[in-house]
Amino acid sequence: MGYEHPMPVQEEVIPYLLGVGNDVIALAQTGTGKTAAFGLPVLQKVDPKSKQTQAVILSPTRELCLQIAGDLKEYSRYIDDLHVLAVYGGSSIESQIRSLRKGAQVIVATPGRLIDLMHRGVAKLDAVENVVLDEADEMLNMGFTESIDEILAGVPAQRNTLLFSATMGKEIERIAKSYLHDYKEIVVGSRNEGAENVNHIYYLVHAKDKYAALKRIVDYFPRIYGIIFCRTRLETQEVADQLIRDGYNAEALHGDLSQAQRDLTMQKFRQHHTQLLVATDVAARGLDVEDLTHVINYGLPDDVENYTHRSGRTGRAGKRGTSISIIHLREKGKVRIIEKVIGKKFEAGVLPEPQEICTKQLYKVMDELERIEVNDTEIAPFLPEIYRKLDWLTKEDLIKRIVSREFGHFLRYYADAPAIEQPADRKSAADGDKPRRDRRKGDATSHEAEEGYTRLFINLGKRDNFYAREIINLVNRHVRGTKIEIGRIDLTNNCSFFEVPSEDADLVIQKMKRAKVGDRRVVVDTADREEASSSKSISHSRKNERNSKAERPTKKAHRTYAEAANPNAMKAAWKAEKKSKRKAAKKDYEPANRKPKKDDWRQFFE
Repeated sequence: MGYEHPMPVQEEVIPYLLGVGNDVIALAQTGTGKTAAFGLPVLQKVDPKSKQTQAVILSPTRELCLQIAGDLKEYSRYIDDLHVLAVYGGSSIESQIRSLRKGAQVIVATPGRLIDLMHRGVAKLDAVENVVLDEADEMLNMGFTESIDEILAGVPAQRNTLLFSATMGKEIERIAKSYLHDYKEIVVGSRNEGAENVNHIYYLVHAKDKYAALKRIVDYFPRIYGIIFCRTRLETQEVADQLIRDGYNAEALHGDLSQAQRDLTMQKFRQHHTQLLVATDVAARGLDVEDLTHVINYGLPDDVENYTHRSGRTGRAGKRGTSISIIHLREKGKVRIIEKVIGKKFEAGVLPEPQEICTKQLYKVMDELERIEVNDTEIAPFLPEIYRKLDWLTKEDLIKRIVSREFGHFLRYYADAPAIEQPADRKSAADGDKPRRDRRKGDATSHEAEEGYTRLFINLGKRDNFYAREIINLVNRHVRGTKIEIGRIDLTNNCSFFEVPSEDADLVIQKMKRAKVGDRRVVVDTADREEASSSKSISHSRKNERNSKAERPTKKAHRTYAEAANPNAMKAAWKAEKKSKRKAAKKDYEPANRKPKKDDWRQFFE
């Protein structure tokens, strides 16, 4: 199997699991030998003579399910009559039912498919002695909490239960308290710690330069073999398509692909036929791929745990790896949060210059030419014609032509490649030596747009249950045919502000004119435009106040949307308007030309 010495997690877990009634929570990073840590003792305790299911192993994704099943079959190759079966969604359930009826001592499953088989009465778990939850934190994040509860409730109480997780969250602790008895917590490294052998680097760029920065990073490492993580399926497919069009050996992996497509993609990647895999977090979860050199985050995930799992794809089995993040200014705060959680420091990277990239690629071409194995026997019949054809070329000319053919496209691209400006940290550049307390006084409405972006106002905020995701979905739903790259989003209680590329600002404003949320009309406009019509009621109340109190100093007639969003000003204007309406109603109720008598009933009908 290739093991000479047990990994730390195997040393801790295997002896404990060989006992009876020993529940375990094991916190360890990916690539630390977890599959063998639970697989070997589980197989050791299985009775091959009995065809009943004696062990259940749950995993969050189909890929990880197949991977674990493959490893267990390899471990049990010389154990007669022991059957390991993988059951997962996306494939024929009839064939899985037939295999279960023949008997499988170990079931490796995704939660949804196992629940389905349990409801059909095919998966019988009455004799299960060992339950393993691999990547338990991800299963809970993906919404499998109720399924896990149902599965654990359907197996005997006298069992070993093992939870493997890279991070320890509240849901993991809840599952442990509900279903584990006197469990032992085994921590390899530290809680929620990042992989030890991984370097963490971030490159700060403008949003419009993200793909250009990705190309430079990939070009600078000619022998890169890595995964590029994206946030959405759409972004994953777009980045993969762009890389393929630009001549890179890349493939996409996400949930919109069929199971056959995903299996083929993973097979090509594992065999090194694909150099770059562009994937979503869920699709790539639990992938065990050897010799990954880099993980590239095409934007940071919202959850620190997801970053831990992403970076854990590389630096496995004692080897070094690099986790690179391409971020915007607005993501700088996430870097600090991740640093605190994983206990590792990020290095601020500087994008390589075109000259450096071309030099590296040239050395790669020269190395490949030197290492080409020549089979004299195969090419001997063709050499006379080749010599005759190329006889007029000198040695220098021939070398130039070979290098130009292999290397010319890099020279052509970087000769005209636009410069990528790496912005300075806006906070430090703008604040300088400004006291920290003063920096916090500014609110979201005073923010200036990033260079090349226009800041827009929208009349929806937190009170309307509108957050970043809702704003992005609303814009994309109404601005069809064009993908709008939304930048920084600032939320207040009554309204929000978001940035879009300056060339798309007019299009967004135009398309959003007919937008509605329920019965409410959506207002989108530039944040710095003087507000003239959106606050008619407030302006009307101010007009009444000026007419009734001429001695009051005249205020500005126009305000920006940022000023209009001030909750204190809106509250004061609302009170003033209410007061003026009350006065007007009272005036209409008691006409000035006559004073009604106390018993005059006609006053109520005037």
